[in-house]
Amino acid sequence: MLRLIDSKTIAIAVCFGLFAGIGFPIAHGEDWPQWMGPRRDNVWRETGIIESIPPGGLPIVWRAPVAGGYAGPAVANGRVFVADYQSAEDVKIDNFDRKEFTGKERLVCLDATSGKQLWAHEYPVKYTVSYPAGPRVTPTVDGDRVYSLGTEGDLFCFDAGSGKVVWSKDLKVEYKTKAALWGWASHPLIDGDKLICIVGGEGSHAVAFDKRTGKELWRNGTAPEQGYCPPTIFSVAGKRQLILVQPNHLRAVDPESGKPIWSTPYEADNGSIIMTPILWKDHIFLGGFNNRKLLVRLNNDGTAAEPVWKDLADQALSPVNVQPTLEGDILYGFDQDGQLMGVRLPDGKRLFQTSAPISKRKQGSGSAFLVKQADRYWMFNELGEIVLGKLSTQGFAESGRAKVIRPTNNAFGRQVVWCPPAFANRRMYVRNDEECVCVDLSARATQ
Repeated sequence: MLRLIDSKTIAIAVCFGLFAGIGFPIAHGEDWPQWMGPRRDNVWRETGIIESIPPGGLPIVWRAPVAGGYAGPAVANGRVFVADYQSAEDVKIDNFDRKEFTGKERLVCLDATSGKQLWAHEYPVKYTVSYPAGPRVTPTVDGDRVYSLGTEGDLFCFDAGSGKVVWSKDLKVEYKTKAALWGWASHPLIDGDKLICIVGGEGSHAVAFDKRTGKELWRNGTAPEQGYCPPTIFSVAGKRQLILVQPNHLRAVDPESGKPIWSTPYEADNGSIIMTPILWKDHIFLGGFNNRKLLVRLNNDGTAAEPVWKDLADQALSPVNVQPTLEGDILYGFDQDGQLMGVRLPDGKRLFQTSAPISKRKQGSGSAFLVKQADRYWMFNELGEIVLGKLSTQGFAESGRAKVIRPTNNAFGRQVVWCPPAFANRRMYVRNDEECVCVDLSARATQ
């Protein structure tokens, strides 16, 4: 096996989705079948993981070629699913301009043990978005089906074993809408027999489909554009609520019918609220680009939400492309200035801030994806490094880091790698615009 150890360059991003199969058997605990893991909470629950990162680096199990994209891999049932974009044009564009690019989007299925390609489905697509390097949405595996959503609204349901298309939809055509500035970046949600998607269009900001057939079950809401925030379900006052974020409202609907429950106005800057809302007691937190941040409190029966505060100066945090995490009443996450912060709820007081997981000094939109495992955090940072450490109200204590992949894209004049990793089989799977790599993190790896 190879070992990678050096660290250099930087990664960054602005607004693509903060912004899992059948196959050869391998020994694994819990899969990572969708964005943020099996419970969509960025918690890695496997045991038998290394206690520290050795000075010599980490073993690379395999490398597999892929093309461009920001979407993380999904891992399930011995297979790895990666969405990418192949184009002969230079799609590593470092600005907010919208131009047309031609190419092919793909969903690629790899063997999780060897990295061997098992199947791939490709289709032509013309990109009209800013930062056109590739798809933003991590595939979602549910049983024997895998779902993918492309940058321009191509929604597919595949047979996970064969790659055969079960059903598909062109959301732009069917719902008479267009891609937002950064394209479709909101990860669909499986809820029972439903696949809930942020779609766009008149009366169809959110749409629930029958996950087996693609038949529309309900639609709800009209918004200026889709936005980028994934749908999520909370239990509020003993009842399930589907929480939706559009560029001008935070709202809740009944996940079974799509009927409205409550709504509160809130303006996202450039539409870029990306994070999944976080529930703390009877409060919901939301934040985004340009110091946007909001805390609302629900009433006793969960039928209304009132703002507690919004857009606090020098308090709370404004996430860009990294999902914050909550421990007790402390919110940990990366602010838009690239600093990791600990924030107390409900007052939003900043307990600490540090740029250490990424670089020696803060950098705008700097980020590292946070995943909790046992009592520590694994952070995949902009440098293509995996960083291990602990978080507390006192700050961040690092216990090691290793370079695992090369930055291959550009943003704000810097080289970047910007993709959430997957953790399964006691391994980490992560991609850039050239390859997907599998890194052994099992306790036996360094013995």
